[in-house]
Amino acid sequence: MNSNIQIIADKGSKIYQKIKSRYEPKENGKFLAIDVESENAYLANTSADALVLAKKGHSDKIFYVVKIGFDTAETIAKSFGILIK
Repeated sequence: MNSNIQIIADKGSKIYQKIKSRYEPKENGKFLAIDVESENAYLANTSADALVLAKKGHSDKIFYVVKIGFDTAETIAKSFGILIK
């Protein structure tokens, strides 16, 4: 299972790098749920809302979620309440 999660994370990160210019800086602070198979991205104000949009019709898939304009380490740290200086 962990290897599948790592594959999704790696693919999702690469897809985001390709498409982030469509969203940054205009949509900074919002979230994208990315389908790593189709490369479709679903934009919303919260990660939960992005996943709800993405899962419509695709309830069996796992999506890569990214906070626009933030690097991964910063996003993860903020979600766990860790302050990076």
